[in-house]
Amino acid sequence: MLPLFKSHYSIGKSILTLNEPRELDDGGADSIFEILLDNSLSDLILVEDSPTGFLQARKISFDNDINLIFGLRLNITCLTEDSNHKVIVFSRNDKGCKKLNLIYSEFFSDVSGVGNYDILKKLWNEDDLLLAIPFYDSFLYQNTLSFSNCLPDFEFANPLFLIEDNKLPTDELLKQVVIDYCGSYDYEYSLSKSIFYKKRTDIESFQTYKCICNRNFGRKQSLSNPGFDGLGSREFCFESWKELN
Repeated sequence: MLPLFKSHYSIGKSILTLNEPRELDDGGADSIFEILLDNSLSDLILVEDSPTGFLQARKISFDNDINLIFGLRLNITCLTEDSNHKVIVFSRNDKGCKKLNLIYSEFFSDVSGVGNYDILKKLWNEDDLLLAIPFYDSFLYQNTLSFSNCLPDFEFANPLFLIEDNKLPTDELLKQVVIDYCGSYDYEYSLSKSIFYKKRTDIESFQTYKCICNRNFGRKQSLSNPGFDGLGSREFCFESWKELN
């Protein structure tokens, strides 16, 4: 099962940091690198919403002999109404990292931050990049649960579909949809888990952080009623991944 870490560089999405691993627990935020070293893991699969933390992740990975696999989670459209969904683009090598920066710049050439498949086609090379389809907010997720009309164009790539089980009511339904789709088009899929905090008991800290990052006028939020769709599970944590592995 692939552990898909996300750090505080994805604002409002994780309370894990990319700080240097600590020798002693000082009660601060948990470092992804500390988690990896404490559990003898040599690979870091990092899925971020921006490339801001890449240089720090690369430096500390190198210093601690950790293999960094970096991916960007992007908002993409099929140019039809109600077709916005998410994809993840992973770099396979240094050239792929440079292409990730170009892709991100193209997607954020306007304030919407939404790109299209033509941008990916223009810069794509299977030797440098890997296209992954996340379990949540993908085109299958939107079409199945939101009755959207997302028709992706995978002519240029061979996507890897990610499957998760975080004990949400929709997980089993969506899992079967992904498996059926992959069977129809001969695509590969892999079990994975998104990791936003270390332990299940960190869920309130994570929820509090999300409330702080999503504050706006006229919207009242609390721990008892945060108003976040899909935040109904404590399983998006390293503790859960470790038990399953």
